[in-house]
Amino acid sequence: MEMSRFRMLVSQAIDSLPEEFSAALENIEVVVEEWPTDEELDYFEEREGLEEGEGECLLLGLYQGIPKGKRDPLFYSGVLPDRITLFRGSIEEFCGGDEREITEQIRKTFLHEIGHYFGLNDDRLRELGY
Repeated sequence: MEMSRFRMLVSQAIDSLPEEFSAALENIEVVVEEWPTDEELDYFEEREGLEEGEGECLLLGLYQGIPKGKRDPLFYSGVLPDRITLFRGSIEEFCGGDEREITEQIRKTFLHEIGHYFGLNDDRLRELGY
């Protein structure tokens, strides 16, 4: 899939976020990268108990930042935006290249990472289906 098409699907996922959630987002950016870096993969594989190399097509997205509920208003100013990264190559490989599945997975991955922004951990997000 062309990067421009993938980015359009990401934009649609962002636009589909319910108003009560999108209105609560502050100081966050969403980016698309082709693949996770080695450092991101190492962190993910260690956290998930995977062997080296097993996480490449499993790390579909990544939230980096300070969850909203943990931001101290006295000290949280002038900081760079939190970041949600969606990994195009991982998502496409995970979905076998099927555009319908890619579209659904982009939305699911985006919602999972937004959950981290709001302070939910992976176990709770999996319980919720994300």
